[in-house]
Amino acid sequence: MSIQYNEQTKEFHLYNEEISYIMKLLKNGHLGQLYFGSRVPETRDYSYLLEMHHRPMTSYVDEGDLYFSLGHLKQEYPVYGTTDFRYPAVEILQSNGSRITDFQYVSHSIMKGKPMLNGLPATYTESDSEAETLEIVLRDHLIEVEIHLYYTIFSDLNAISRSVRICNTGSCEMDLTRAMSLCLDLPDSDYQWVQFSGAWSRERYVKTRHLEQGVQSINSNRGNSGHEHNPFLMLKRPNTDEYMGEVLGFSLVYSGNFEIQAEIDTFDVTRILMGINPFGFTWHLEPGEEFQTPEAVMVYSNQGMNHMSQTFHQLFKTRLARGTWRDKERPILLNSWEATYFDYDEDKLVEIAKSAGNAGIELFVLDDGWFGSRNNDKQGLGDWTPNMTKLKHGISGLSKRIKNECNILFGLWFEPEMVNKDSDLYRAHPDWIITAPGRKSSHGRNQFVLDFSRKEVVDHIYGQMEALLSQADISYIKWDMNRCITECYSSAWPANRQGEVFHRYLLGVYDLLERLTSRFPHILLESCASGGGRFDPGMLFYAPQGWISDDSDAVERLKIQYGTSFCYPVSSMGAHVSAVPNHQLFRNVPLETRANVAYFGSFGYELALDKLTEKEQDEIREQIAFVKQYRGILHSGTFYRLLSPFQGNIVSWMVVSKDKKDAIVGYYKVLNDVNCPYRRLKLQGLNPDLNYEIKEQNLSQSGLELMNIGLITTDASAGQVINGGETCTDFWSKIYILHAE
Repeated sequence: MSIQYNEQTKEFHLYNEEISYIMKLLKNGHLGQLYFGSRVPETRDYSYLLEMHHRPMTSYVDEGDLYFSLGHLKQEYPVYGTTDFRYPAVEILQSNGSRITDFQYVSHSIMKGKPMLNGLPATYTESDSEAETLEIVLRDHLIEVEIHLYYTIFSDLNAISRSVRICNTGSCEMDLTRAMSLCLDLPDSDYQWVQFSGAWSRERYVKTRHLEQGVQSINSNRGNSGHEHNPFLMLKRPNTDEYMGEVLGFSLVYSGNFEIQAEIDTFDVTRILMGINPFGFTWHLEPGEEFQTPEAVMVYSNQGMNHMSQTFHQLFKTRLARGTWRDKERPILLNSWEATYFDYDEDKLVEIAKSAGNAGIELFVLDDGWFGSRNNDKQGLGDWTPNMTKLKHGISGLSKRIKNECNILFGLWFEPEMVNKDSDLYRAHPDWIITAPGRKSSHGRNQFVLDFSRKEVVDHIYGQMEALLSQADISYIKWDMNRCITECYSSAWPANRQGEVFHRYLLGVYDLLERLTSRFPHILLESCASGGGRFDPGMLFYAPQGWISDDSDAVERLKIQYGTSFCYPVSSMGAHVSAVPNHQLFRNVPLETRANVAYFGSFGYELALDKLTEKEQDEIREQIAFVKQYRGILHSGTFYRLLSPFQGNIVSWMVVSKDKKDAIVGYYKVLNDVNCPYRRLKLQGLNPDLNYEIKEQNLSQSGLELMNIGLITTDASAGQVINGGETCTDFWSKIYILHAE
């Protein structure tokens, strides 16, 4: 791994064993993009990649020069209006009304390791040997603004992180109206655009289309990253599959309004822009002030989509997630919501927790309804003190009873960013919600958004949570957010800073998360936003796992977990077994399949154990024993997608241990098929020289066989079963355990 600057050619080359990233100073002082892809020699002159030709209807930078036009050059951080008519990476509205800028190279520095971002989540290193960082300073000498571009290349991962810091070093105020975290100009457009989109309860469906001339994008302007589009994009060659071919992945470490855009020009150059959504965004810069963009991570693979995903998994699992629980085995939990909703008292909760402990569950989580006057979703939010009518000993007393009488850990649900109007907090501070003066305040789920752009609001919520958590024995927090931001306006900020509120709100959320995780490092935090409404890398920095969807139906979860896996590790996916009929789809899925899907995540239950049959309770004990035996492999192993739910009736994935001696294969048939064909499943990631015992088949096969011939997965033929043989039904599944001595 290294970062080199060639003084003669004015080229920067970032490289490790797998990838190279090459930039060049252009003759006008701007920074040009030359190459991003597989590793190339570091000592060459790559100036030949800078192509300039005279073209009709082109504007040129210098009089008398009919070749040098920014409109036909690939750039690192482009501006609009000086011969480039494509969307820019940055735009600044100046006091005279101009938006024209000219950022020229001033200096650069190369440092070991990776600096953290002020107030924002970001990837990190634990030793300086893991990465190198390049800082390039550009300056517009007329308006006296500096742009600091940061590039970090990791030694053992085919990944580069990028961010930008914009500083007003002059004497005039101005407004930043666009500040993207990443721009990448690619030399052609022969890519398929793959996005991960959907809605509540069907998040992160895989959507694929070919790039065409013009602009296409995904975004959020909801105040959170959203159920609709995840802040993640893949560009893959048309012939690229899971294991072969070129693919680029782009992920934004941010939890708010974002935009990812591809613009293809008339010469098939593809410009990727990623960052805070410019829609509705301005950031006022007084002299001496600066703005830091969120971090963007880009990954290159020439070994298919699985290899790209494994890079994101490794980076996000070990160098984005942090804290006590990052590398620990996660406890098996039982969440109270679907078992009780708002209807419970302390004794009822203790009985549920006892039955959970007897089954081998390790953590009982009390969901909504424990605070203030909360008996429905119209009251109590914002009053984070125990409801003593329901909980006679409060949260502190309940947590002690759960620990002492049930011998399991205790967790608690919060929704700190919201308030009901029927609450003591709102009655005391009605001006603390986000709302526009003279306008109606829209609600979602009968609740309103607290103005976390204001420090006093964040301080107040922190004070309530800190007081409660310091008095109780709490091991887990589920952090929820159940509505998006409307009427985005803060009474605390002047008119020229209202465009900052969305981002300032998120900085307040991050500040509260940082304070709580620092004060209570032993608490496992799980993020949630009506399920997957804010499942993004920004939250993963504070919460090593997230509730990926409110839809707990196992069949629907096949698509949700499969799509999520393109960027996010198994350990980050909250995945639970819930009751049937399912509360979202009203589907009846066998208990075995519900568990077989949820095993590939941070495992838990959402049901009333006392309503299960004795046979089902025995089955749950077996499931819990399975998770305790194999969760280390499931969370720390290498994940492979095998068969896609978006392409067929059969779905499969697998995890292989680091030493490649163990593997766990999940195999799912959504709908039964009659008189079905013989089937084999080619596995991935095994050691070709080892022999694997296949527990379910009483068979031994070499890794080479399993990867080239395949695992026999033919199931019982539907339509005629004799001698009491195995039968299949709709929503059938099987787990295969492979072990090599």
